[in-house]
Amino acid sequence: MSTEPRLAEVTEAEPGREAAPGTDQAVKETLEDYTLRFAPRSYRRWTPMVVATTALGGIAYMADFSIGAGIGLAHGTGNALLAIAVAAVVIFVTGFPLAYYGARYNIDLDLITRGSGFGYFGSVLTSVIFASFTFIFFALEGSIMAQGLKLGLGLPLWLGYLVSTLMVIPLVIYGMTALSKLQVWTTPIWLLLMVGPLVYLIATDPGTVDRFLAYAGTDGDGGVNTASVLLGAGVCLSLIAQIGEQIDYLRFMPPKTEANKRSWWTAVVMAGPGWVVLGALKQAIGVFLAVYIIAEVGPTAAPEPIQQFKHAFDAMMPSWLVLPLAVALVVISQIKINVTNAYSGSLAWTNSFTRVTRRYPGRMVFVLVNLGFALALMEADMFSFLNSILGFYSNCAIAWVVTVATDIGVNKYVLKLSPHAPEFRRGMLYAVNPVGVVAFAAASGLSIAMYFHALGDTLQPYSPVAAAVIAFVLTPLMAVVTKGRYYLRRTDDGIAEPMLDEDGNPSAVTYECHVCRQRFERPDVTACRTHDAVVCSLCLSTDKVGDHVLPAVV
Repeated sequence: MSTEPRLAEVTEAEPGREAAPGTDQAVKETLEDYTLRFAPRSYRRWTPMVVATTALGGIAYMADFSIGAGIGLAHGTGNALLAIAVAAVVIFVTGFPLAYYGARYNIDLDLITRGSGFGYFGSVLTSVIFASFTFIFFALEGSIMAQGLKLGLGLPLWLGYLVSTLMVIPLVIYGMTALSKLQVWTTPIWLLLMVGPLVYLIATDPGTVDRFLAYAGTDGDGGVNTASVLLGAGVCLSLIAQIGEQIDYLRFMPPKTEANKRSWWTAVVMAGPGWVVLGALKQAIGVFLAVYIIAEVGPTAAPEPIQQFKHAFDAMMPSWLVLPLAVALVVISQIKINVTNAYSGSLAWTNSFTRVTRRYPGRMVFVLVNLGFALALMEADMFSFLNSILGFYSNCAIAWVVTVATDIGVNKYVLKLSPHAPEFRRGMLYAVNPVGVVAFAAASGLSIAMYFHALGDTLQPYSPVAAAVIAFVLTPLMAVVTKGRYYLRRTDDGIAEPMLDEDGNPSAVTYECHVCRQRFERPDVTACRTHDAVVCSLCLSTDKVGDHVLPAVV
């Protein structure tokens, strides 16, 4: 008699079977917005444009203005604009395959990473890197808000840091449902406050454009040079991991059909890799505003967005209205991005913890953990050494994103050594896949060594280039060397129903998990090893003894 489980049809829960400890809590929390799971069709009721608007609302952060200003003040406008453009191209190209996979198969970047070269446990490393991205940028945005509260309300910075941290907790509890409403309603106000001053300054004083273009920077002579461009691009490329937060929204895209394919693709491109277009514009605006006010506030305060917009508003409206509007812009921007940072960070931490310990502690635990890390960075005055933190972090982020993007674009579609359809379920994947892990480790390790001058001062500016090139070369090379054998532990999940429907979308057929007794759509379940039933992906993750995990097929 065969030991391979096989289910030809939907099964019912096994009578008398008790749910695993903690399952009720896990089910209750993860079904609000399908934390750690495939996002089912039954939940994805938003139109493509609503999803795109929600996703783009999350990039309303003010950090771009600071990043652009910092690069421009150090290296001059010419080098800064080229650095911003180089980084934007890299981010767009690498973000496209990731955004497509997230929207097409309705899974987040961690689930994509598992099946794209890293393995079930191998992607824990990248989840931690992504979680770090979220609290670093939460701290940056919180610092900017605290600066605004100090200038507008006289709050000391330490109290501003605390206020900016605590105020997002009520908003992030409710997941995608609350976030979609927040982002849609606040985006028009944010756009008006951001674009209005820029248009006014250029229209009333065209000379500001000439001064902006001619600015040489504190460390330069006005000329363009490769080292300055690459150093600036390295700072901008720290934002490459933002695609993970975009995918946290894009996974809720509706199925792609013949009727909606135009709006579907528009939404995916605009809210996926397209986020960097607006991001690059904001960085360029940051350079412009910093040059505009540098004579008044000096190079130390010029990168502070609250100072930038205070002086921009001062040129176009009564003085009594300037500070309230500047503070309002900073607060709205901070809330819009930091609810996303707190939300996405909690998903990443929870995902890693659940896989390693096989226990689901609750997402709110890691909301607080992420906020604790962010608050510590703020109190340590991370804003004063912003570019150093981002320059170092970008090497890890580039190595990760380029590895996954290359696995999808090259290993799946060109070499066909990586399975075309994504896989994320325990039992179906090897614990560690050397393809992604080796490529990522080599790319990040060597680029970090270069960043800290271990390979000489001449090569130091090229660390982000090294991270991208090494990851791009090693990922397909490792796939060829291993012949793709470490992607799938088994190819059959024991269920006869096809994974995809006739349009290539994940199937909407539902099955009942015999452990938690909830119904889940086809991509989220496998057959059970020891029972004639199915089990969902989260119950597989929390199975401490491996009772439900399918055996390997050699």
